[in-house]
Amino acid sequence: MKRLLPATLLALSIGLPAFAGEVGDFETKLRAAYGDYRTALFTTNMGKAPESTASLGKFAKAWSALSAEPAPPQYADDTKYAETLAAVTKITEVATAEVAAGELPKAHDTLEGIRDQIGDLHIRNDIYSFSDRMNAYHARMEEVIALDPADAAGVHAEAAVLKYLLGDVVAHPPKEADASYKELLGTVEASVAKLEGASKSGDAAAIKTAIGGLKAPYSKLFLKFG
Repeated sequence: MKRLLPATLLALSIGLPAFAGEVGDFETKLRAAYGDYRTALFTTNMGKAPESTASLGKFAKAWSALSAEPAPPQYADDTKYAETLAAVTKITEVATAEVAAGELPKAHDTLEGIRDQIGDLHIRNDIYSFSDRMNAYHARMEEVIALDPADAAGVHAEAAVLKYLLGDVVAHPPKEADASYKELLGTVEASVAKLEGASKSGDAAAIKTAIGGLKAPYSKLFLKFG
C-alpha cells in the first residue's frame, strides 16, 4: 500500500518520528538545489550567459548528489521516482548545451520542465511545499497574463483566483523568511490588489497595465525564496 505523508511533514511540524530526520534532510537538500535551479531559470531569462552556466553547473552538481542517494522514505514507494531523477538530469544537460550554444531563451523554456518534474514528484507523494504553492500561483499568473484586458469580468474572476493562491503562499512562509521576504511578498500582494482594482473598474488600459505588472514582483520573490 502506498505510504501517505502529509504536506506539513515537510516542515516537520507533524510526522512520523522515525522518518522525520531522513525526510527533513532530503527535502532540505532538495530545496537548496532548487535554489540553484531558480537562479538558472532567472539568469537564462535575463540573457546572462556566464551566470547561467555557473548556476546550471551548481544545480547539476547538487542534483547528481541527490540522485546518488537512496530514495528517502517519502518517495520509497514511488515507482516513478528514478524516472523523475533521470528526467531532471536530462533537462539540465539539454539546457546546459543550449546555454553553451548561446540559446538562452530556449534554455529558459527547457528549464521550465524541471519545475514541473519536481512539482509532479511532490503531488504524487502528497507533499505540498512553499515552492509548490509558488508554482501554483505562477501557473495561474501565466494564464492571466494571456488574458484580453477588455474582458474585465474575466480578469476580475482570475484576480480572485490569484488572490486565493497568494493567500496560501502567505499562510505558509518558507523557513528562510526574513524582512526581505516580507518586502518582496508585499510587492506581489500589491500587484494582485492593483489587478483586482483595475478589473473591478472595467478600465481596459488600467487592466493592461496591471496585468503587465504581475510578473516582475513574482520573479523577484521566486528568485530568492520560491
